[in-house]
Amino acid sequence: MLALLLAAALGLATPQPVTITASDGTNLACSLVEPEGAAPSAGWPAVILFHGLGQSHTDMEPLATQVLAPARFASLECDARGTGASGGVWGLDGPRENQDARDLLNWLAARPDISDTQIGAFGISLGGGAVWNATAAGVPFKAIVPVITWTNLQTALAPNGLAKSGLVQLLALQVPTSRWDPQLLAAEPALLQSDTAAVSALAAARSVSTQLSSISTPTLLIQGRHDFIFDIDQALAAYRQLAGPKELYIGDLGHLPAPNPPAELPTIYGLALQWFVRYLDGSGTTGANVTIAHDPWDGSPSTFDSVPPTTTISVALPGTTKLKTGSTVMRGAHFTGGVHETFGDSTVTVRYSKLKRWDHLVAVVRIAGQSTPITEGGTKLSRPSGVATIHLMNEAVVIPAGVKVTVTLGATSDAYATNVPAGSSITLGRATLKLSVLQKALSH
Repeated sequence: MLALLLAAALGLATPQPVTITASDGTNLACSLVEPEGAAPSAGWPAVILFHGLGQSHTDMEPLATQVLAPARFASLECDARGTGASGGVWGLDGPRENQDARDLLNWLAARPDISDTQIGAFGISLGGGAVWNATAAGVPFKAIVPVITWTNLQTALAPNGLAKSGLVQLLALQVPTSRWDPQLLAAEPALLQSDTAAVSALAAARSVSTQLSSISTPTLLIQGRHDFIFDIDQALAAYRQLAGPKELYIGDLGHLPAPNPPAELPTIYGLALQWFVRYLDGSGTTGANVTIAHDPWDGSPSTFDSVPPTTTISVALPGTTKLKTGSTVMRGAHFTGGVHETFGDSTVTVRYSKLKRWDHLVAVVRIAGQSTPITEGGTKLSRPSGVATIHLMNEAVVIPAGVKVTVTLGATSDAYATNVPAGSSITLGRATLKLSVLQKALSH
């Protein structure tokens, strides 16, 4: 009651609780927010808001009441099936969730106070996946804003064929397994064991990577600079391939270890609002720019006509070390040339031999003395000796001039939690760290 009185005092629109029955009979718990006053003759333009994993539709209501409604947009936000107060089982944005998105759009469009053509979509993380997959499935959103999410679920959760098992387990805890779709529940052990062949069909059905070039819906992509679950590459792939109007914002928001400064939120919401204003009424012009926020957030992001140019800096990491189960080796070096800012595809290559039951290798890159990594990555090993190339997650991190950068090699990290069996061993030889960095650092 206090929240309702406060909303009225501030002149904010009040969420109206509604229950929407999906086409399979499942009840979805939702709220509808409409602007104050009478609707225009064609109905309010509207945005469907999709929440993140572990959230509910109430987490999206501040965006609805404080940003969209004052700008004369209605919004609908619902608990995803299998989560919160909605019925059904959780399917990780599978085909059933695509149909739910279509059902929600149809429900909105059927209302006389809502436009039947000016409906967009905004989704965060899991909700961003819902927006992407529904769009690819033909749900006719007029404009979309997917935020800190994936375009290829398999490369996001198991890049180079090695599962980010620590992060996957963290995500899995957000929804009780009793509410999972049986197909998804059966696939989880295979993913944790990096049996990517066993989960490839499930991941493909929840990814838009092969359909990006055919999507012409105006798309504002918002991704995080430093996000170990969905890195920058997930959004860059879409930005490079989308056929329609597009813009990319890379900010300080995201999953761990992103700082998520509250001061950046008005900018993010403002960009989304501008996108819907431009395209839901059909008067938008083609956009194609890339904006990168500085770290730390300073309120003055840098904007480019396209993806900014990068260069590669490289250091050798000599040495020979025998590792046994549970052990790691750290090697370090200094980069010359002043401040660097990572951006793009970086690698660690390392010679290895005398492999015994050691089936994968993980590399963690840090600024010496800091606990939070710059980036990390892993790869499977299938031969008894050779050169392993470890592709690192695309993260935008500032490396101050003169600092030492370390690379820790082993079998596990916070992201990659799967160890090698007892009695395993490997000998690591000379390694090379190649970092892709912006030609000109933006942050200081």
